[in-house]
Amino acid sequence: MKFLDQTKIYVKAGDGGRGSSSFRREAYVEFGGPDGGDGGRGGHVYAEAVEGLNTLIDYRYQQHHKAERGGHGMGKQRHGRGGEDRIVKLPVGTQIFEEDQETLIADLTEVGQRVLLARGGNGGWGNLHFKTSTNRAPRRANPGEEGEERTVWLRLKLIADAGLLGLPNAGKSTFMRAATAAKPKVADYPFTTLHPGLGVVDLGPGTRFVLADIPGLIEGAAEGAGLGHRFLGHVERCKVLLHLIDCTQDDPGDAWRTIRKELEDYQPEMANKPEIVALTKIDALTEELVDAQAAELEAACGHKPMRLSSVARTNVREALMALARHLGDLRIAEIEASEEEEEDWRP
Repeated sequence: MKFLDQTKIYVKAGDGGRGSSSFRREAYVEFGGPDGGDGGRGGHVYAEAVEGLNTLIDYRYQQHHKAERGGHGMGKQRHGRGGEDRIVKLPVGTQIFEEDQETLIADLTEVGQRVLLARGGNGGWGNLHFKTSTNRAPRRANPGEEGEERTVWLRLKLIADAGLLGLPNAGKSTFMRAATAAKPKVADYPFTTLHPGLGVVDLGPGTRFVLADIPGLIEGAAEGAGLGHRFLGHVERCKVLLHLIDCTQDDPGDAWRTIRKELEDYQPEMANKPEIVALTKIDALTEELVDAQAAELEAACGHKPMRLSSVARTNVREALMALARHLGDLRIAEIEASEEEEEDWRP
């Protein structure tokens, strides 16, 4: 299935049904009077986050979503039935924007979360509603209200616990293959990974987390260079980052600074996320050269980097355990913060 993380759709709620203008006509019934029923309400359009989806590709080919209109009123005080609602099922992590692509309508971050996109029109009143002491035979009935309609943008930001960062050909996809059951494409040319991918890391009972493989970033990505800044949005959801630096390149320190600058330019808060820096492909150089590259990288980032070889499986598990420890610390901090909030609200 092709990955798609942004698309535009048109939604239209159902119109309300017309009210009926009718009169009671039965043999041997005197002064029958008006008996027109009301029209039914038009269906609403909802967006709902569901399990089992990780792309918006379905909405590339189905862009119009309309709810059912309400039934018309009929004689004998019969009301029209309400129109059926339309549910637009979206992956968890989808953001919904107005047509200007800037005004956020909703951010669906949990399974089952639902938001109303377009409200159905009310049904029109039948002539029974207009009967008065001076107007015993009204012939007036209201048409139904029109349902709301709008164009919205859907933008998917994958929800993952940890994310892989790095320049093109830094070894992210190879690490993903070594760490999870996912099988991203691996080749010896830049931009092999064109779409973000997810994999589940299983380190034992109670130690499972979702790892995201973010396509390679280059200088200027925050302004749209390379594959653009859209993929930086997927990094927003990650709680901790594993920054992979290729040890075979000339300047590993500059590679680290390039990615950090793009994160800060895109969103300054992202620079504060916990980060683990790792030197990859150490099996391609001698130990002396690896030491020199590690020292240069340490001077740039300020702490000692890990040394990995995804092909030889060197220190892969250690890097995953480090990610798991960071995630565990964050969960403990979140629990403590929630407990403090509860204590503050207690009378």
